[in-house]
Amino acid sequence: MATAAPPMPFEKTLANAALHAHIEKEMPKTAPIPADESNLLGGANVYRENCAVCHGVAGGTPTAVSRGMFPKPPKLLEGMGVTDDPPGETYWKVANGIRLTGMPSFSESLSQTQMWQVSLLAANANKLPDSVKSALYRPIPLVPEQTPAPPAATPPTPPKQ
Repeated sequence: MATAAPPMPFEKTLANAALHAHIEKEMPKTAPIPADESNLLGGANVYRENCAVCHGVAGGTPTAVSRGMFPKPPKLLEGMGVTDDPPGETYWKVANGIRLTGMPSFSESLSQTQMWQVSLLAANANKLPDSVKSALYRPIPLVPEQTPAPPAATPPTPPKQ
């Protein structure tokens, strides 16, 4: 049952069949926003902030977080990823999460627009405009180290009389 252990027989097959049947029934059939450059750029920002730590970026090194997960998170921006999934399926997964996989629900931390933007980004990952690729793959700036504030000056103690 450890995360480093291989899947049990039929584990993946049974879990995936139930998951896909449920998603197919509940997922939105159309996206309420277009897959235009503005929304794809928004999706790139959401992805970098919330998804890349587990799902990575194309050509990137897996993080310690993703290496320790079971099942392994899919690479959403490499190969087929989820580009063959309808955006509504990805939206359902982003909004609801998936039990026992490490995939959290983002419905309380992202707006519906943000969840659609990142879902459209994943669905179109194999045909992103250069501006979106640049936003997605730019180096993540490191937060400068915080230098501690100097200690507050202590008032001099009056001489004892």
